Amino acid sequence: MISVHLLGHDFKYEVSGLIKLFYPKEKINFLDQKTLVTNQSLLIESCLYNNDNSVLTKIIKDGQCMLEHNIDDINLIDIKENNRKKKIKIAIKSSLYKVLSDITNIKVPWGILTGIRPTKIVHDLYDRGEEYTVIKDILTNKYKINDDKANLIINIAKKERPYIYPLNSKRFSLYVSIPFCPTRCIYCSFPSNPIDRVKHLVEDYTDALLYEIDSVGKMMKGRNINTVYIGGGTPTALPIHQLNRIIKKIYDVFDREKIKEFTVEGGRPDTITKDMLLMLKENGVDRISINPQTMCNDTLSLVGRDHNSEDVVNAYNLAKEIGFDSINMDLIVGLPGEGVEEIEGTMDEMIKLNPDNLTVHTLAIKKASKLRDEIDGYSLAKQKNIEKMLNVTSLGTKKMMMEPYYMYRQKQILGNFENIGYSKRGKECIYNMLIMEEKETIIATGAGGVSKIFYPETNRLERVPNVKDINMYIDRLEEMVLRKNKNINFIDNI
Repeated sequence: MISVHLLGHDFKYEVSGLIKLFYPKEKINFLDQKTLVTNQSLLIESCLYNNDNSVLTKIIKDGQCMLEHNIDDINLIDIKENNRKKKIKIAIKSSLYKVLSDITNIKVPWGILTGIRPTKIVHDLYDRGEEYTVIKDILTNKYKINDDKANLIINIAKKERPYIYPLNSKRFSLYVSIPFCPTRCIYCSFPSNPIDRVKHLVEDYTDALLYEIDSVGKMMKGRNINTVYIGGGTPTALPIHQLNRIIKKIYDVFDREKIKEFTVEGGRPDTITKDMLLMLKENGVDRISINPQTMCNDTLSLVGRDHNSEDVVNAYNLAKEIGFDSINMDLIVGLPGEGVEEIEGTMDEMIKLNPDNLTVHTLAIKKASKLRDEIDGYSLAKQKNIEKMLNVTSLGTKKMMMEPYYMYRQKQILGNFENIGYSKRGKECIYNMLIMEEKETIIATGAGGVSKIFYPETNRLERVPNVKDINMYIDRLEEMVLRKNKNINFIDNI
């Protein structure tokens, strides 16, 4: 256990998040003055003092100070932004980072950043007129990000900007949630129900979804649709005629000619049939996902997927034969039992297939997953091995002439690394960039969908979630619609 004592501030969330990067398995216990005991086995003191102008961090072991680091003047922290609270937060985390990295001899690649979307820092600084050389200096010296990660997010931000800017309050994208899968993978935390258990709900759910899409069409009248993304779950787990109904409803409600990109996640190869692909192609769906996660059959069985690597190859080849010219594939680095050799084998297969996009996820231990509950029963890779595996995927994407075009991080992600979307030029997924950078309104329909209403005037985002449970979604459908409508009307009135 690691004990923490905060003096002069209450940035518990930021402090605990940073400590977990260095001590991922340790429980963190915050002490107040009454419970403070000086002979704690490991005690971290973080103090904001001198009229909130200075920070001191100490690491105390068995009553003795092992390390300390002081920042005398917070005002000297130049992040090109006059935000006092942010400067204090950076000072507290920087001082803490220094003592933790010294005592553990660990250099975490993302420095003091624990947020999900580091590219936002690049966009915000560039929007304020800063040059990329200045932005890189801030990333490496103030946020302690290593050189490779700083270059990564700067290059991704450059690639994203033509798709995101200029900002447009009248533009929106549509997300459709299909919370059904053939089986539930052990690492999954998304709204997902094994379809064999809930077959009796599929038609009622589809009817409710069509009603919600209709309602969104009415509330978004006068605005321009940009992209459509049908995700899940596994949308292709639905019976073909039900997914066909959903796609045709979208075209009935919205102007088909204005939709720049229409994505359907196939996800599970065991749900991809010739008839399913022909239906998607006939409906003008121009982008699909076929997600193996790994090409190691033993791992596929272990994580709960009812398909093998041959099924992946067959589904991919069938999609190419039918004429899909934008196919994404997803991989997960750090799956139980996998190491560098397994990732090399998977990447060799990816290079043979040569998809248009490859999204490389680093395994995250999510709260709602079976893996989180049974983590002691699985063998997971350490930070150095994760880094080696990610290097294998990076080299593989270069062989396929792909470049990073979006990225994000997650809580409890192995090794404190990241998820990166790679793409051949011109095959970038617009929706992926929009959902990550949060600079455009995205209206989500279906169980578990979370709408994100963007207010460009104040650079603010309002989250409007739908309930996750299928039965509750069907029963409370009007409530979901009214909640969104209220926020959309608010935009109209400001």
